[in-house]
Amino acid sequence: MRYVYLSLITFICFSPRFSVEANDLHSAVKPVPRSGGWMKRHESFNQRVDLGTVDLVLIGDSITHGWDGKGRSVWGKFYGKRNAVNLGIGGDRTQHVIWRLDNGNVKGITPKAAVVMIGTNNSGNNSPEEIADGLAAITKQLRKKLPKTKVLLLGIFPRGANKDDGRRQVNEKANAIFKKLADGKDVHYLDIGDKFLEPDGTLTRKIMPDLLHLSVEGYTIWAESIEPTLKKLMGE
Repeated sequence: MRYVYLSLITFICFSPRFSVEANDLHSAVKPVPRSGGWMKRHESFNQRVDLGTVDLVLIGDSITHGWDGKGRSVWGKFYGKRNAVNLGIGGDRTQHVIWRLDNGNVKGITPKAAVVMIGTNNSGNNSPEEIADGLAAITKQLRKKLPKTKVLLLGIFPRGANKDDGRRQVNEKANAIFKKLADGKDVHYLDIGDKFLEPDGTLTRKIMPDLLHLSVEGYTIWAESIEPTLKKLMGE
């Protein structure tokens, strides 16, 4: 674990696009676990990947977790026959995903693609640059642990009623930074945020009932919007 953490420090400190001082590492890149139900779900992920036969993983927070809830029927339609595993946990921030990836969530598998959508829970405490550092760290982990897997980074989804929402603005600025992680070969970036919005930038409760989490229609938009890219990355 110490070796992995030191490797993470090296990556963050010396990457030309994502740089902070080693003695000033911020919360978005410091791997930490959570407890209670979170740990149980984390362990259930490890048990699932131990079984093998995983071609697709979706990594994220409660919005990804919701594929097991409101998005279940859409998941069945798009991913039910693709050996897909949902690695989303409600409330997660980048630092929690970093810890999970270091502690078994992708151990021993070689998925064709990994879809990542994380960071909105950081937007109340971290700057756009720090959130981008978190995504850079996650990307680095996935490339090291899953060298044959294509990584699809999704822009953090819009939140709040309109474009004046402060946390939406933080996320949009983070997206503009970490999209540069894409190399067009092993790491790809896709921003589907506009698909959820009205032409004037407003977000309706039909798509996100609480202006953050998706409805069934929202999950349909997500799946349909990434499908052409996902097919290419999975070699279908």
